[in-house]
Amino acid sequence: MDKALIAAVLWLVLGNNVAILSDSLIKMLDSFDAPFQFVLLRQVSAILILLPFIKLRGESLAPKGLRWHAARAHIWLFGTALMVLSLTTLPLATANALFYAAPMLTVIIARMAFKERVTWHSTVTVGLGMLGVLVIVNPTEFNPFAVAALLVAGSLAVNNLLIKKLPREHGILQTLFLTNLLGLPVGIAMAIWEGAVFEWQRMLFATGSTLFIMIYAATCIYAYRAVDSAKVTSAEYTGLIGAVAIGMVFFAEQPGLNFYIGSAMIVAPLIWQSWALQKKPATS
Repeated sequence: MDKALIAAVLWLVLGNNVAILSDSLIKMLDSFDAPFQFVLLRQVSAILILLPFIKLRGESLAPKGLRWHAARAHIWLFGTALMVLSLTTLPLATANALFYAAPMLTVIIARMAFKERVTWHSTVTVGLGMLGVLVIVNPTEFNPFAVAALLVAGSLAVNNLLIKKLPREHGILQTLFLTNLLGLPVGIAMAIWEGAVFEWQRMLFATGSTLFIMIYAATCIYAYRAVDSAKVTSAEYTGLIGAVAIGMVFFAEQPGLNFYIGSAMIVAPLIWQSWALQKKPATS
């Protein structure tokens, strides 16, 4: 039994369900029409939260691998802005179902760009999971906000894979700090360009969202550094269950039969893959 693999899967399950709490706070903004202002507030709150911990631990912020940190920072910035647009216009479960195209995109990009080996277990699991997502969404037509949600999925996939390019000596706290710090100039510029009235009361929502999403980002950094992405990426689908549950309780969203069928298509392959991976060492 691969303990590193099991730990990576468990961390991704935890992180994805915590991320739903961040999405819920964004959803509570309702028709918020200044996504870059919200992104800027999240950047500022993240820097203020992380800096004391980094100083306390005496961790270095030496300028190594800054181009990769900067790339992730700006992908994260624009992905978050698109996330605000999609979450405030689509049902919580629908938006999250589209976000969960990210694991499939992660496997595809990992194979094409990083030449990672993709097992047939992972291929089947991700394929069935993606079909499950489509069953849940049951799309009849794509609007611009659905496209925005798919672009969010793409940004998550690329950011997860770029983790492998980051310096190993930069820990989770340093990585999260640099992701927010290096994107700050563009975040300020985009918020000014947006021209929306600045509302500091939004800081409460932004800070809560930051705390939850940093937990998610930290679990991704740990998991995707520990094992090949193809082995764990399907674990990210489990957060969809939390999205529907919160949507039902707090936003009066009622899932239909398609949700339960789609969820079975997502969860059952995960159980099967875990069993297959545990059996493999014993038969080798």
